[in-house]
Amino acid sequence: MKVVLLKDVKGTGKKGEIKEVSDGYAKNFLIKNAMAKVANATALSENRQQKEASAFHKEMEKQDAIKLCEKLKDTQLIISIKCGENGKTFGSITSKEISEKLKEKGFDIDKRKIELSDPIKTIGEYKITVKLHPEASTKITLSVIGQ
Repeated sequence: MKVVLLKDVKGTGKKGEIKEVSDGYAKNFLIKNAMAKVANATALSENRQQKEASAFHKEMEKQDAIKLCEKLKDTQLIISIKCGENGKTFGSITSKEISEKLKEKGFDIDKRKIELSDPIKTIGEYKITVKLHPEASTKITLSVIGQ
């Protein structure tokens, strides 16, 4: 029996896939537990429409991320931090602080999208990568100055 999976089913397939399974497994487990429905014309049509809608939304997210990257490209941030005489800071600058500074400039970017190899612990100028989408990232300039 052909079924359209409504949820991920371990050992059978992922949500949205069309699978050929035994009649008993389909009727007694998959359909009974609302994990699948019979693959008739309406179910196949619904499945196709959902896939198209999902692809459209993913493309829109990508386009929005690319537009935001263009706006962010030349952004410069200045963060002041207490430091000693040799330029070594007391504490460090993390992606959370960078995210808060971006929020002050009008960019609402999650701290997990800001990539830092290590926390910033010295005064200077840094290029920070902001990855908004797997296919859209940009670099911003961060200047760390002492107080």
